[in-house]
Amino acid sequence: MPMRQLNTLLKFEQDKEATAAQKLQAAELDYQQNLQRLTGVQDYRLEYMKRLSQRSLSGIDSATYSHFHGFIAKLDHAAEQVQIAIKQAKSMLELRKKQWLAQRQKVKAVEHLKEQQLKKVAVLAEKREQKMFDEIATQQFIRRNY
Repeated sequence: MPMRQLNTLLKFEQDKEATAAQKLQAAELDYQQNLQRLTGVQDYRLEYMKRLSQRSLSGIDSATYSHFHGFIAKLDHAAEQVQIAIKQAKSMLELRKKQWLAQRQKVKAVEHLKEQQLKKVAVLAEKREQKMFDEIATQQFIRRNY
């Protein structure tokens, strides 16, 4: 494959790798944000449970208790929803990582091909140069001896 085509292919594959890396980074960010959301909901639930416990020490009517209990159930539901989002985000993260690694392998393969091509070009250039020096030496030998 000509060097120009290899350079074009390498640039194309590197661009695809950069895109895959950006998608991987976005998936990682989404996953981390969902983990933070879950921590926030859990912390808020714990704080709300502490308030319920404190209020119940001084006596609490059934309507207030029911309100607290209902809100805690909503927080539990929110936590479940965030856990679902975390599972989905983790799956996407793993997929994006596999895609990026596969694309990275393609880039490395093209880089290897380019490296091999450069070695071939260097060997050919060295052979041409050696042949030219051999011809010059032969001509000088002929001139001196004839």
